[in-house]
Amino acid sequence: MHHQPRRAAANLAEVVDHLGATGKTGIIGGTEIRVRRPAVGRKNRDYFISGKNKQNAVKVMVFTDGDGWLLFCSPTMPGRCADITHARELGLVRLLTDGPAVEILADARYQGFGV
Repeated sequence: MHHQPRRAAANLAEVVDHLGATGKTGIIGGTEIRVRRPAVGRKNRDYFISGKNKQNAVKVMVFTDGDGWLLFCSPTMPGRCADITHARELGLVRLLTDGPAVEILADARYQGFGV
């Protein structure tokens, strides 16, 4: 039976459960969205400067299945947050350790993430 999700998952636990139930491979990636520089005097103003592009940005983590269906898009994090840190803070390591066996493809920015 071919199962497609009806909507993007509300959280990563739903994504891991979906991948485990369907046997599909997940693909994870982080992307930056340029934003205006936060106002002078704003707390943690420099957190929005991306280490990769040296621009003001926020980051999101996107999770798809191997067919390209969007499964999850995370809340934004400041641009200086590393992709692997973002995934850890969202609890992905715990979910992969305690959840069903799933295969996830990721780029080198997630190196060291292995469970």
